[in-house]
Amino acid sequence: MAMEICGIDEAGRGPIAGPMVFAGVILKDKGKWINMLNDSKKLSVKKREELFEIIKENSLYHIVFKSNIEIDNKGLSVCIKESLIEIKNTLKAKRYLFDGNSNFGVEGIETIIKGDEKIKEISAASILAKVTRDKFMVEISSKYPEYKFEKHKGYITKEHKELIQKYGMCEIHRKSYKLKPSTPSLFEGLI
Repeated sequence: MAMEICGIDEAGRGPIAGPMVFAGVILKDKGKWINMLNDSKKLSVKKREELFEIIKENSLYHIVFKSNIEIDNKGLSVCIKESLIEIKNTLKAKRYLFDGNSNFGVEGIETIIKGDEKIKEISAASILAKVTRDKFMVEISSKYPEYKFEKHKGYITKEHKELIQKYGMCEIHRKSYKLKPSTPSLFEGLI
C-alpha cells in the first residue's frame, strides 16, 4: 500500500568534486522527534548526524549516488532526472515532493521552493542526502589528503581553488565544471 508523502532532496549539486546524492524519504511515525527536522544546512553537524540515525530507523528511504563521472558524461539535468525516477520507482507514495522549482520532466513529481524548510519529509531527505555525501567526502579525503575534502566537501572555496591550482584536478573532480579565474584586486600592480 502506498504511503502518503515521499520527500525528495539532494546534496552536492554545486560542488566541483565528489558525487551528487539524492534521498527519498517516507516517514513511518510522526512522533515528537519530527519537530527537530529542518533544512540540513540550518542544523549543526552533530544534530544532523543524530537525526540521520533517527530518520533511518523511522522511515522508508532510498539513496541515489551520481558520481562525478556520471555528471561529467551525462550532465547534471540527466543525473537529476534519473535520480528522481529511481526514487519514484523504488518508494511507493501517493505524492512525491521535491525541493526546488523543477521536476526535470518527471511525471508525478511536485516541486516546492524551500521545501526543506516547509515539509518534514523533504527536511528528512535533505538530512539523509547531506550526511551521506559529507561522510563520503570525509572518507575519500584519506585517498586525496592534499585536497582537504574533509573540510570543504568538494565545494568551491578559496582554499579548494588554490589546491586545484597547485595540484590540478584528481579523479573525483568534475572535469565539466570550470573554475572561474580569481578576480584581480583593484590594487594589483599599484603596490
